[in-house]
Amino acid sequence: MESIVKYDSKPVLKDPILIEALPGIGNVGKIAGDFIADSLGAVKFASIFSMNFPPQVNPDQDCVVHMACNELWYAKAPNGQDIVFLRGNYQGSTPEGQFILAQDVMEIMMSYDVSKVITLGGYGTGQMVDEPHVYGALSRKELRDGLEELGVTFNPGEPQAGIIGAAGLLIGMSQINGIDGFCLMGETSGFFEDHKSAMAVVKILTKIFGIEDVDLKELQDKSQKIDELTEQVKAANNEKPKLNELGYIG
Repeated sequence: MESIVKYDSKPVLKDPILIEALPGIGNVGKIAGDFIADSLGAVKFASIFSMNFPPQVNPDQDCVVHMACNELWYAKAPNGQDIVFLRGNYQGSTPEGQFILAQDVMEIMMSYDVSKVITLGGYGTGQMVDEPHVYGALSRKELRDGLEELGVTFNPGEPQAGIIGAAGLLIGMSQINGIDGFCLMGETSGFFEDHKSAMAVVKILTKIFGIEDVDLKELQDKSQKIDELTEQVKAANNEKPKLNELGYIG
């Protein structure tokens, strides 16, 4: 292991599920994962420091510095399942660094007998989305039916560009080690932080873990702003001069 891991505590966990919630396209995965972690009252138990994060420290309001890191938080879902959340504001700064960090996280989680890996991310479309789908990718095809019943959509061979960063590598690592895993990707333009797409992912996660009383008001309020932005973009596009079939404006 190349990372430095500092433990605040070492909780006793039974067959935990790992949920990756790091920044990415539209910050969909981070928003959704952080929301579920906070809703379940997750507690931080470890910090992961790496040469593959930006070489910086960030001062807080008391001017106390904090190194760039990822964190591991744990909580128990209503269905009794132990969950570990991989949280933070950074991913590895190079492809090699991404691989090393994913490998180190899997090593930590395998010491806890991780039973499943769920990664979260955005499915970038490059255009405004009215009703975002949640797309899925799997470590093995037998997982598909159960997720489709929960509302996850599967497009053969998509995304064509692949799933990059922690969201992809951790599924790949789980597959190599014979651990079930899947990626949930909220459809998003990718132009800004997309709380509406994140809420679509959150709704799938609440079904998976039997979370029935979660308050979605915060996400709903921010999703309303996404709707307003979508309408503004549509209106702006409609006002642009259009080329006729001869290639001239008019």
